Amino acid sequence: MSLHPQRIALIGGTGFVGQHLAEQLVGRERQLTLLTRRRERSKALGMLPGVRLLEGGPAALDSLLAGQDAAVHMVGILHGSRRDFERAHVQLTEQVIAACQRQGVRRLVLVSALGAGRDAPSDYQQTKALAEEKLIASGLDWTIIRPSVIFGQGDSFLTLFARLLAIAPCLPLAGANTRFQPVWVEDVVRVIADCLDRRDTIGQRYELTGPETFTLAELVRYVGQLTGHPRPVFGLPKGLAMLQAALMECLPNPPMSRDNVRSLACDNVSVDGFPQAVFGFAPSALTSIAPGWLGGQTTANRYDAFRSRAQR
Repeated sequence: MSLHPQRIALIGGTGFVGQHLAEQLVGRERQLTLLTRRRERSKALGMLPGVRLLEGGPAALDSLLAGQDAAVHMVGILHGSRRDFERAHVQLTEQVIAACQRQGVRRLVLVSALGAGRDAPSDYQQTKALAEEKLIASGLDWTIIRPSVIFGQGDSFLTLFARLLAIAPCLPLAGANTRFQPVWVEDVVRVIADCLDRRDTIGQRYELTGPETFTLAELVRYVGQLTGHPRPVFGLPKGLAMLQAALMECLPNPPMSRDNVRSLACDNVSVDGFPQAVFGFAPSALTSIAPGWLGGQTTANRYDAFRSRAQR
């Protein structure tokens, strides 16, 4: 395995984290191959230097991985049945591992989730843990990344609440008192890229969290302040939260599901915190980053603020 793998396959590379990771790796002059189900929707990524798009699903994994030095697997879903979660998290991970073994790709980084565990309350968390177990038993040179909820411009977290607060007179909230340590997407992809370059990260799991802890209600109120749409936010008891989520599941692209509510039964925080000593940098605070896009700054000012606040 090359210390600095030049050819890297990204599975799930067209999603929110994947797009940021592609930009990070292109900046390091790596050659990337991304698997996409619809090439047309990902054509902007295909315009990045050194990026090749391969259209297809799991059946195309061997073609994706042929001739690669390393791979990053970051596919994940937030909504669906138990069968959907097993297919997306466990079965696909098994297929990725098998294709890596057939194609001689030893290095595989898996993006899992903080709170993943066999005894966790949700299907999402349980199947993420099962995927981790498959990788650990694979014999590959693995690293597992476990981020808390990831934020950044275009995310499905703070941006979702911003949209809801813009139209709702108030916001009844499941898991209002659940605690989170949101981590900036740029910090997550920097760690992933560093892991690919470092042998000492093989066989390690890293929990990635931001430096600030919020309850979900505090986060939603903060988004309301930034966007100029402050609204009353109040918690729902579990029974009503499950009913609300069941109704939302009937919507296309539902903002909440019953499995999400089950996930909120546990705080999404880390005892160890961000591995600053390992990677040599401290994570950026949400309160120093989020105003850059939720507060309505210009694009130029936003990126200047990002670089300044992250000291990059």
